Amino acid sequence: MIQHDIVIVGGGPAGMAAAVAAYDSGVRDVVILDREEALGGILKQCIHNGFGLHKLGQELTGPEYAAVYEEQVKARGIKVYGETMVTGIEPDRTLTAQCTSGMLKIKAGAVVLAMGCRERSRGALNISGTRPAGVYSAGTAQKLMNCEGFCVGKRAVILGSGDIGLIMARRLSLEGAKVEAVCEIMPYSGGLTRNIVQCLEDFGIPLYLSTTVAEIHGKERVEAVTIAQVDENRRIIESTRRTIPCDTLLLSVGLIPENELTRGAGIPIDRITNGATVDENRQTELPGVFACGNVLQVHDLVDYVSDEAEIAGKGAARFVQNKREQGQVLAAKPGNGVRYVLPQRINRDTDQDVALFMRVTKPFGKVKFTVSSGDTVLATAVRLKAAPGEMEKIVLKNEKIKAAGGDMTVCLEEMA
Repeated sequence: MIQHDIVIVGGGPAGMAAAVAAYDSGVRDVVILDREEALGGILKQCIHNGFGLHKLGQELTGPEYAAVYEEQVKARGIKVYGETMVTGIEPDRTLTAQCTSGMLKIKAGAVVLAMGCRERSRGALNISGTRPAGVYSAGTAQKLMNCEGFCVGKRAVILGSGDIGLIMARRLSLEGAKVEAVCEIMPYSGGLTRNIVQCLEDFGIPLYLSTTVAEIHGKERVEAVTIAQVDENRRIIESTRRTIPCDTLLLSVGLIPENELTRGAGIPIDRITNGATVDENRQTELPGVFACGNVLQVHDLVDYVSDEAEIAGKGAARFVQNKREQGQVLAAKPGNGVRYVLPQRINRDTDQDVALFMRVTKPFGKVKFTVSSGDTVLATAVRLKAAPGEMEKIVLKNEKIKAAGGDMTVCLEEMA
């Protein structure tokens, strides 16, 4: 049995930022467990730029952004267990892990969960047709092209307009492939506006909304796909079917937070975010276990992942140092037009301002967000537009939290 004060599960951007923040908060015995050989997580395959604008004040590629935090980890002497797969977490914060030398048992003073996401696969979609080669998730294709040097196809259709799918549309085009179409089953795009512009419009790639892939054709290799429009209940409109010849189908149909360890530890999961329910320090309902990054909620920007991970790292350090709030806990709930709010609960006696993160239920024009507790308005924010693909953030001042009479609700109203 090995003992450490703080154990970080995952060595991606969230794990590294949490480890650095915990160390800088005064806890020196911090370790990172990562199942891959090198730190960086998903960033290692994200060779496009656009990372670090908010957090570091400069535009970097994914590997460059990861390298900044990897240097910070090394500079602090934070120990990293590479090629180590955590297979279980007990309620008493004992972790079981498999590594190249055998099995590890680690007793942690606090645990930070930073396992990230996995992609939803074809099997979850029930697309009819054959099972030929040439069907990839967008992230798998990204890794094959950017890390392994393989070209996945010459003529592609992309299902789903998530950010990875949009970025891969551009990547394929830059490598000389023809992207015939990007299909999105919803009536709006799921990606950032900047990616719609830079990855599709700039390359003349058509985006078909309220459209899905109805069937895959081909025996040994994908030969074509049939696409069709869908109605308001997402049922295929048969009269709109048409076939597009192609040799590759990429799926960018959503990310699933990797929460098997979380569930195994008996930690409650939010049914909307598919991540744990947490407080303002990102502590789950199991004391001493924290969560951050894409394992908690799917983020748009890695900069926000790092911000959230720092909150979790500092929270874990406070837990180990026995600096714990004991006051009344207020719930933060979504209201009209808001799909979810995170954190889901806030300690009324917290000594810090708290940023509320949320997503809207559908695209809106100009809107006003209102955070209220009963009849008391705690904060407002006006946005010129709001979309489900772009996370919103509202900062609640410390004195406003103390003035709250009870649970909080976040609502929006459309403005003229």
